[in-house]
Amino acid sequence: MSERGDDIVAAMCQETGAVLSWGQFNLKLATDMLIEAAAQTYGIVGDVVPSDVPGMTALGIRQPVGVVVGLAPWNAPLILGMRAVALPLAYGNTVVLKASEEAPATHVAIAAALHDAGMPPGAINVITNAPADAADVVDELICHPQTRCINFTGSTSVGRVIGEKAGRHLKRTVLELGGKAPMLVLADADIPAAVRAAVAGSFMNQGQICMSTERIVVERQVADEFLDQLVTHAGRLAMGDPHEPSTELGPLVNQRAVDHVASLVADAQNNGAEVLIGGRADGLFYPPTVLRGVTPKMRIYSEESFGPVAAVIEVDGVDEAVDVANDTELGLASAVFSRDVANALQVARRIEAGICHINGTSVHDEPQMPFGGVKASGWGRFGSRAALAEFTDLRWITISPLDRQYPFGPHVPSLSGI
Repeated sequence: MSERGDDIVAAMCQETGAVLSWGQFNLKLATDMLIEAAAQTYGIVGDVVPSDVPGMTALGIRQPVGVVVGLAPWNAPLILGMRAVALPLAYGNTVVLKASEEAPATHVAIAAALHDAGMPPGAINVITNAPADAADVVDELICHPQTRCINFTGSTSVGRVIGEKAGRHLKRTVLELGGKAPMLVLADADIPAAVRAAVAGSFMNQGQICMSTERIVVERQVADEFLDQLVTHAGRLAMGDPHEPSTELGPLVNQRAVDHVASLVADAQNNGAEVLIGGRADGLFYPPTVLRGVTPKMRIYSEESFGPVAAVIEVDGVDEAVDVANDTELGLASAVFSRDVANALQVARRIEAGICHINGTSVHDEPQMPFGGVKASGWGRFGSRAALAEFTDLRWITISPLDRQYPFGPHVPSLSGI
């Protein structure tokens, strides 16, 4: 992966419109995932479990589940494509990766690197398909009798369908679905630090990240200061040719994505929100946009935008901030900003999300962390030791003494003297 990095990043940027820095970040994290997966091969441990039967040895051992189907999206294709295959392979499974229709060359490059590095034949497999055939291909992969686990990252709506299909066949799933990440800016927050995190969380990769900061919940007494700085920094972001190293925002992935973001912004405006900056598309480019006065009656309050839009909600007090943070069916990532870390930790524990970062952006991932959501953001955990339970079966194996006695049946003669 490292040797082919320049070519792989170029393919990813060409396919998805990602800026060069996002492609390079994807490559770095993807290679780190392989290193972490290699380390985890030494962490596949079992237990010797005390038994009530005299002389019996009882073992709890981990074994591969079998064939794992990986379904990876386009928005972070190196990171999420690698996540779909690295740990399942490290734990001894074989993998079938269904490549994204938006980034097939990137996903094929992952498999090619693993294959050429010495992966045994048949261990890593890739399927590409036309967009119109996606549903049938996924259905066949789920229903196939040799499939034992479906590993999906994508939208909640598609995740529900995959979960239902897998359930009918009693296949296990690991689902990382949509997000509507809140960032709480409390009255005692370090405002410049919160603004930097908001800019990164809301606008990185044009907001096309499952962990993107979709709602900024600000206590009213610091809202003006926060918004002034946020608008200033958003206006400085360089939007343009994604192949240029200085570009910070590139185009959205397709016209459908642009239309979706534009409709959410228009709906917010029609219902009273104020556009402080941005808000108007230029072809596939959508500028960083800040909305003030977002309320529950607006679609953007609850719908995932997957675009470069910071929706700001002003609240009175911490309790209201937590209520707003939890006022969604989704629960993937979140963030809290406060100088009182002990209080922020208590707030973090009240937020219904699988991930919460105190004084950090909502967009953060590391290979060794237990990554995953709650509520409609999915179930199961990726990353390091947390993934062991997802991609292995825990088996109970016993070794009985030859002179074991049972409460039913013939008595076993004494074996002393044999």
